[in-house]
Amino acid sequence: MSPHPSAHVVRLGVLGHGVVGSAFVALVTQQANQILARSGVRLEVTKICVRDTTKKHSIPSGAVLVSDPVALVHDPQVDLVVEVMGGIEPARELVFAALGKHKPVVTANKALLARHGIELFNAADNAGTDLLFEAAVCGGIPLIRPLRESLRGEPISRVMGIVNGTTNFILTKMSEDGADYGDALAQAQQLGFAEADPTADVQGNDAASKIAIIASIAFGSIVRMDDVFTEGITKITSADITIARKFGYAVKLLGVAEMDEKSSMLSVRVHPSLVPLNNPLATVRESFNAVVVDGRASGSLMFYGRGAGGEPTASAVLGDVIDAAINLRKGTHAPLGTFSNVQLMPMSDVHCEYMIGLEVADKPGVLHTVTGVFARNGVSIRAAEQDGMGADARLVFLTHNANEAAVQRCLAEFKSLDVVSHVGALLRVIAG
Repeated sequence: MSPHPSAHVVRLGVLGHGVVGSAFVALVTQQANQILARSGVRLEVTKICVRDTTKKHSIPSGAVLVSDPVALVHDPQVDLVVEVMGGIEPARELVFAALGKHKPVVTANKALLARHGIELFNAADNAGTDLLFEAAVCGGIPLIRPLRESLRGEPISRVMGIVNGTTNFILTKMSEDGADYGDALAQAQQLGFAEADPTADVQGNDAASKIAIIASIAFGSIVRMDDVFTEGITKITSADITIARKFGYAVKLLGVAEMDEKSSMLSVRVHPSLVPLNNPLATVRESFNAVVVDGRASGSLMFYGRGAGGEPTASAVLGDVIDAAINLRKGTHAPLGTFSNVQLMPMSDVHCEYMIGLEVADKPGVLHTVTGVFARNGVSIRAAEQDGMGADARLVFLTHNANEAAVQRCLAEFKSLDVVSHVGALLRVIAG
């Protein structure tokens, strides 16, 4: 293809050449002519920073492997920095340095943004350059850009979704195959959906990082990962999933950010949830992600697709790089706007319905004792079911709308009762 008559070359420096970095570099090479034809911008990968330059890497002609990330950021032959190395440091300092040099930055680093996003957003706006991060939240699913642009004027009431593919895969296997948690996790690891150390996923920390970023953008508020109530899936059993289905629910790990109209407080949380079977989120299987945005004017909008993996994530990175390159050519940038200190709702103030499972002694008076605990704490029971008999007897309760603090008082009291041998997982019901 002959050179575009008005082509503007943007030279890329890439920090990291792992799963996402290598997929991104390959995609730029494959799509270079199409990008040029559609945008008038020619993207050229000039520098790639890796830990070991002696290790064999597949890189495009003209690109150079380097081992010094600071030198790459300051290199005058680099116009735009792509950060796909992960971690907090040195990524934070490198992004700050790039923005200080008025170089646009595209990042897929959710952990960094969930902890230092507000400072980085301000640095980008002060430098008059782009900081774009579509790939940091849901891999290849376009969500951040719609929230920043298409829905900028929409009064959003809630954003919630399945934002971690590992846990969704595990819960799918437990639900559909009857697998226990350990076997489902082992299968996820065998197939590459879970890391050797799955802690960040199964404890909910990965999802907490993502919902913190989503909440910040959706509500224009300052939300960091430490602000997010976080509970993982390690206590969920196949029995919980079976009884939930009897009540008409699927079990999903959800990230939720919702504005309470009465208090004007923002609740941001991650926890296993009971999703009504007629809700689209209940049908999202295996490693797929899905996020629902509820707006007062637009209604419910659902974004669905592969939320992780090298190629889907690289696709989102490339989309941001093209936008940043075009803005660089025009001498403009996409401002992130202002972020306010919205009051965050403590988890103890949250109200919803709950499912609570108790392993109890199978003898007269147990039900009366247990229901008395609910009554003393002002928690009303909507439905109850006994699962099993004898030593394996299990009482499962579904409550009416109740206060989290009151429910936690019930759990504490149950643990002190002689007739209760085990208090199972607490599952919160998602309305709608």
